[in-house]
Amino acid sequence: MNSELIAMLDYLERERSIKREVLVEAISNALLAASKKSFTSGTRELRIDINPKNGEIRALAKLIAVEKVSNPHDEILHSKAKALKADIQLGEEIEVEVTPRDFGRIAAQAARQAINQRIRQIEKDMIYEEFKDRAGEIVSGTVRRFEKSNVIVDLGKFEGTMPSSERVVTEEYSIGDRVRAYVVEVQNGVRGPEIILSRSHPNFVRRLFEIEVSEIADRTVELKVIAREAGYRTKVAVHSADAKVDPVGACVGMRGARVKNIVRELNNEKVDIIRWDPDPLKFAAAALKPANIRNISLDENTHTIRVLVGREDLSLAIGKRGQNARLTSKLTGWNVDIEEDKTAEQVLASQKAQAAHSVAEALGISEEEAGILAENGMNSIEAILTGDASDIAELLSCDADRGQKIYEAAKAAAEHAPAAS
Repeated sequence: MNSELIAMLDYLERERSIKREVLVEAISNALLAASKKSFTSGTRELRIDINPKNGEIRALAKLIAVEKVSNPHDEILHSKAKALKADIQLGEEIEVEVTPRDFGRIAAQAARQAINQRIRQIEKDMIYEEFKDRAGEIVSGTVRRFEKSNVIVDLGKFEGTMPSSERVVTEEYSIGDRVRAYVVEVQNGVRGPEIILSRSHPNFVRRLFEIEVSEIADRTVELKVIAREAGYRTKVAVHSADAKVDPVGACVGMRGARVKNIVRELNNEKVDIIRWDPDPLKFAAAALKPANIRNISLDENTHTIRVLVGREDLSLAIGKRGQNARLTSKLTGWNVDIEEDKTAEQVLASQKAQAAHSVAEALGISEEEAGILAENGMNSIEAILTGDASDIAELLSCDADRGQKIYEAAKAAAEHAPAAS
């Protein structure tokens, strides 16, 4: 047992990085719990002593010196106690070795499972102690296996779990793949510590920027807000209190080198870097670039930013499946309502209606008929006179006589119109 114990201590200390004194204490406690039933006497304040150098195991108990033993588990004859300590008095305590003859065999058989359990608990405690303060960091590992839809990542001495909710929907993982992930939290549950990893968390992007951009690391540039739809697009708002520092340029890097490294780690997820502004209107306008904004306004009652863009910019501003609008809303903290600007069309429609009204009055026709003529290019007296009566009759689906009357009315209106100065 002694040589096996020493070999076990050496192995666990070397391979598992568990301190020898911790192991000795754990094994002593396990042996104590496992071997109490094998003692027929001498169990008062029983403890197990293990020599960490040679592996010798002794059982020691604190017994009370008495004239006559009535409880062998707690007492020892005064005469025997005097052999161990000459000046001991009746009623005094003395520590006595009570190791049974077959203790080595009993310990080897009964304590092995208890020792293994304790060692596993020590390892779990070590995992928790090492990782409990690493939440918020990025770690690297290898995909080891899959448990249902969770990815188990080998981090060296430990394993981390990437739940399905923390995976990027556009990424596929295979056993043996090297991955980097963000440590969301370290849970110390009933089954031991569990390291929760994520590649979809917005703070994964934050940590990548802190690693890649020295100005963010030294706080010259502040990363104010992140809005992310993992696998598709991320918007990052940055700011610098130093007017001489361009926060966007610092994050992009020379020839885009810095942001390219981040995009590569994110498997080509699109990353927009935006200058943060305390004015929500300016901030929202910057977040929606390169869409050309015609008008932007703020409704504090509904906490909404209303944005008007031209028809050609509408899909660009809203983004695929509304993604750009959603991320802008997350980034600014305001509801963002993007609509097509129809002001020009409304003005044109009003002008057409006014022209049709004028033509209708001049020719003595209905505004509906004037509208039909306008839609076909005859939107003024001058335009009507470029055609003839048959054209008018055809457009209005009327007889030739009525067409001729309308044409004559147009000629009369033109003759009475004031000459242009």
